[in-house]
Amino acid sequence: MGSSSNGGAMSGRAPGTGGGVKSSAPVDKEVDYANYFCTYSFLYHQKDMLSDRVRMDAYYNAVFENKHHFAGKTVLDVGTGSGILAIWSAQAGARKVYAVEATTMADHARALVKANGLEDVVEVIQGSVEDISLPEKVDVIISEWMGYFLLRESMFDSVISARDRWLKPTGVMYPSHARMWLAPIKSTLSDRKKNDLDGAMADWDNFSDEIKSYYGVDMSVLTKPFAQEQEKHYIQTAVWNDLNPLQVIGTPTLVKEMDCLTATVSEIEEVRSNVTSVINGHTTLCGFGGWFDVQFRGRKEDPAQQDIELTTAPSERHCTHWGQQVFIMSNPINVEEGDNLNLGLVMSRSKENHRLMEVELSCEIKEASGNPKESFKKMYFIE
Repeated sequence: MGSSSNGGAMSGRAPGTGGGVKSSAPVDKEVDYANYFCTYSFLYHQKDMLSDRVRMDAYYNAVFENKHHFAGKTVLDVGTGSGILAIWSAQAGARKVYAVEATTMADHARALVKANGLEDVVEVIQGSVEDISLPEKVDVIISEWMGYFLLRESMFDSVISARDRWLKPTGVMYPSHARMWLAPIKSTLSDRKKNDLDGAMADWDNFSDEIKSYYGVDMSVLTKPFAQEQEKHYIQTAVWNDLNPLQVIGTPTLVKEMDCLTATVSEIEEVRSNVTSVINGHTTLCGFGGWFDVQFRGRKEDPAQQDIELTTAPSERHCTHWGQQVFIMSNPINVEEGDNLNLGLVMSRSKENHRLMEVELSCEIKEASGNPKESFKKMYFIE
């Protein structure tokens, strides 16, 4: 997908809300399709994702440098999109590949499979992975399910459902493991967003004065809710960004790690973590950057011959369409080398839309000597 999009990071996707998987609230499938799936039914969106070389190289290398997991095996591709992962699985020697896709992108996937002479191996199935049936269990489940900061979009629910229904006891997951990272950063985004907020409020004041002058209606009672609305938009909503590694001003912290073979929906519905980061120089704390990585390691009993990692960490040369999620502070804080940041993170699903996230970040700053310096708690939204 493109970096300017507000969507997630998938290949067209085939999730629903988790058939057989406990969810926090029932979701209307038609609403979910309109809000989420329909984006992935356009080729321009697929092209954006397929143009991400970091993404493509990682999956390509994972498949072709570990052909022993695919040769003669059955594969399920959850959310096949244009069918690339299914095609690679077949090219790596799979006996049969079931490529599940929720949207009409399935038609393009079938055409692509046929054009590459693999229609006898790859079967494209249009539908939600929770609703479809397969004639057999599979040896491999492959999926590109990751969203912003890993869990936005909640697609992993569908991968878990597919795993629990269709993966053989000896089967492997591609990717096999996933991790979430958080680090303190410096950024001009703080000043920019604060200026945008100030501009929006100044515009409201002018608007309010004009309404009263021209039409005799006092709008001041709405100033506070408007300010809250604008602060959520400009300050509390996480920002997509390509961070330079030099913007990371403290040790990156691991806030979540999971094994895709055993992870459950309940452990990703709410992520809680308490970690510590150490500031690496005299600088200004402007916020926090969040990213993820996934690994292709097979399983303990059937390991990969070549471990592959896909990372979305800040990089000068290897940026991805996921970028990083930046949680900005409206009032940056001066910090010194050796300052300790005790960070608390609680990430849960939005009550209005289970594919979006709410993040509560708390931070206690202590000097290297242990003396308290400053503390705060803020709420953010990944939309």
